[in-house]
Amino acid sequence: MIQNLQETAEYIRRKTNEYQPDFGIVLGTGLGALVHDIEVAFSLDYSDIPHFPVSTVESHSGKLIFGELGGRKVVVMQGRFHYYEGYTMEQVVFPIRVMKLLGVQKLFVSNAAGGMDPDFNTSDLMVITDHINLQPTNPLIGKNLDELGPRFPDMSEPYSEHMVQQALDVSIQHGLNVRTGVYASVPGPMLETKAEYHYIRTIGADAVGMSTVPEVIAAVHMGMPVFAVSVITDLCVPGKIKKVVLLDILEAAAKAEPNMTLLIKELIKRQD
Repeated sequence: MIQNLQETAEYIRRKTNEYQPDFGIVLGTGLGALVHDIEVAFSLDYSDIPHFPVSTVESHSGKLIFGELGGRKVVVMQGRFHYYEGYTMEQVVFPIRVMKLLGVQKLFVSNAAGGMDPDFNTSDLMVITDHINLQPTNPLIGKNLDELGPRFPDMSEPYSEHMVQQALDVSIQHGLNVRTGVYASVPGPMLETKAEYHYIRTIGADAVGMSTVPEVIAAVHMGMPVFAVSVITDLCVPGKIKKVVLLDILEAAAKAEPNMTLLIKELIKRQD
């Protein structure tokens, strides 16, 4: 694994003229348009990068973008990987670990999620303050990679409280209606039953999705502060549950995308 990570990082350095990003961004389902705000310096297809998985979800473009956002150097995953695609957790988080080797200091993650809080509406933004891992495994299972982090990483603050507060300050300054809450990560790819929604809400989740937590675990393991935001693309509370297709999710995400882009762009500007 370490050798593969090093080979991938070295390939990327060669292809980007040693471009060194300070921040990494992972774009979730239907949220790829943030790249239009980036002054792109380099763009690499996942399929061309050694040892990199390839996105199989139609709404994920599968490009690694290097450039500037808000005047700061970033690397952006336009499309992520999921456990439900058949990848191992090590493959799901492989790009996050590569980002660390490339010099990334902080990670910004977005996703599309179902809203469990009765007060949520579609296209709301929810800043994630904590999570519940309902995935069947995680990327740290097995022999620990001491080069990346400790055997037993502390998870008492998986999402940077400082960046959460900065995001709330940005939302007030720009008049964004931003929520906060707990994100539950499930394997998917099917959406949940009504009974499962009830269970997930009962154990303390405000939103539910099929990603993010594996990447966050890997980032925390490597000592990388994380900020994450969910776009609420469907409602999962009694009386509001309806049949959902991918197009509905993409439309809700597209509606929220300008606000999410503004939030992340302004938040990155505020980083040391």
